[in-house]
Amino acid sequence: MSPLGKLLVIGFGPGDMEHITKRALDALAESEVIIGYNTYVDLIRPLLNGQEIVRTGMTEEVSRAQEAVRQAEMGKKVAVISSGDAGVYGMAGLVYEVLMQKGWRREDGVEVEVVPGISAIQSCASLLGAPVMHDACTISLSDHLTPWETIVKRVEAAASADFVIALYNPRSGRRTRQIVETQSILLRYRDPQTPVGLVKSAYRERQQVIVTTLEDMLNHDIGMLTTVIIGNSSTTVYDGLIVTPRGYQRKYTLDATEQVLKPHQRLRTEAEPWSLGAQEDRALGAPQGGGTLTAPTEPSASGAAVATQARQQAMAAVQVTPAKQTGAAPASLAAEALGRLAVGGKLPGEANARWSGQAPTAQSAVGTSAGAGAGAAAGKAPGGFGKPALFEVGVSPGVGNKKFTARQMALLAEVAGDDGELEYTPDHQIVLRVPCLDPEELVGQLRDEQFIVMPIGDVFKVKACDFCNMEKDDAVPVAEHLQVVLGGLQAPKETSIALNGCGMACYGAVLEDIGIVYRKGGYDLFLGGKKFGRNAHAAQPVAEGIPGDQITDIVENIIAEYKEKGHPNERFHKFFKRVGIVAGFRHEDAPATVEVNAVCGD
Repeated sequence: MSPLGKLLVIGFGPGDMEHITKRALDALAESEVIIGYNTYVDLIRPLLNGQEIVRTGMTEEVSRAQEAVRQAEMGKKVAVISSGDAGVYGMAGLVYEVLMQKGWRREDGVEVEVVPGISAIQSCASLLGAPVMHDACTISLSDHLTPWETIVKRVEAAASADFVIALYNPRSGRRTRQIVETQSILLRYRDPQTPVGLVKSAYRERQQVIVTTLEDMLNHDIGMLTTVIIGNSSTTVYDGLIVTPRGYQRKYTLDATEQVLKPHQRLRTEAEPWSLGAQEDRALGAPQGGGTLTAPTEPSASGAAVATQARQQAMAAVQVTPAKQTGAAPASLAAEALGRLAVGGKLPGEANARWSGQAPTAQSAVGTSAGAGAGAAAGKAPGGFGKPALFEVGVSPGVGNKKFTARQMALLAEVAGDDGELEYTPDHQIVLRVPCLDPEELVGQLRDEQFIVMPIGDVFKVKACDFCNMEKDDAVPVAEHLQVVLGGLQAPKETSIALNGCGMACYGAVLEDIGIVYRKGGYDLFLGGKKFGRNAHAAQPVAEGIPGDQITDIVENIIAEYKEKGHPNERFHKFFKRVGIVAGFRHEDAPATVEVNAVCGD
């Protein structure tokens, strides 16, 4: 070991002690100092035996790396910990970057060892089945360090190349649009029914595994602890498991005990007409099975005869004896490929999709009804996969504005037409339901007319009073900020965030899940209201006079904690009572109601 000390950059896997490698355990044991993010330190604390601990919060990665290098240069063994694999969106690269800035050299500098761990794409795939059996890539949707334009290019490239895609850091309390935009890009290239796996907190106490589809993925909770795995054009779901075929069915008969192709025949070029070697042979006009077939580049009148000859040569090349099989024999598939080349590279329907490795075209695909997605992500993707979805979305003229213009009403009537419907709700918005082929275009129309467009379902709804016809508008900027940052964000259960612009609170913010009342230059905060039911109650007042530059951060912290710790379908008032403290605010049971037995019976 270098006299300067040693840096051990350790990936400890998904978090469960059974999935940490022996080398990682040994590296932790031999370290004198443990440096890591707060949550990660808590996860591995049972493995520590008195080492010095340096723990920091989010966005402190650079300071952790710098401190690790400083302590190692003092002669200590320092462990820098990451969940998953330290070399996959972990601390390994940053530690090296800090060393590089200091002019570090391997031969005379601090010794560095990167200890690998199980990354999220692997741990999450194991819970879903076998979705990553073919070419795959990982893409982080966090644009805190990477320009969004770069991320978009990577998503486009992966989608068009039919990669299985694992999305890391898909959404946070502040970053809500990235996953929506990513879904929109993917739907341009893939069937809406493409299998998608959502895994939250893999192999940890609050693990959640969901199998869904590309069009419906946003109807489920997706956060910073979620990894999203999106299948390719051949990925399928069987008995609740996602499986991506490796391609064995092209050459083998999976339900046969004896294979048509013998072991010595399976790697021959003529048995793999899709391979680079076969393409090169065809380009050079070389025989592929003892014959002299040269595939014409354009279809000709004699295409059928050439195709027949191609099939005969392929059959002879692999010495096939016809057998009773339920599926197509590998030799016939190879012959089909050669026949495709002979007639100009075209095969009809599913055969074309199988050999091109792409999703079926609109003409060859079997029609499926697309289910409605969340917000603007719902509907039918370009390319035509079935009937239009019933698109459902909420529209309003503004957070505080309650007045629709004639142009806005005319547009809603035109969009709804005879097949759609409009429903006014107590949430100060109109719900529009209409069959729709292109949701993005429709949302664009609505926004062009200055509508706020919101998804329907288990999302955060931001609503406000009319600020006395906008005469008391001091709190309007806060309401608009909350709408932009939190409006439409996926929630464990539908949650209302209401802001009233004066102490009268005449729009009832104090009855909502989260209520905010502007009064005397500050904001009063109420949590856990319940508007309906025989035990309905107002929200609990938890703070008064919060300054305007703090209220939005406080509400965002409350939302982030609810999203992270709330159970599916758990209403906010129940969550607040269960956890006891949210963002530093303590829950107090409401006083017992007094039962009055009125003489009149009321």
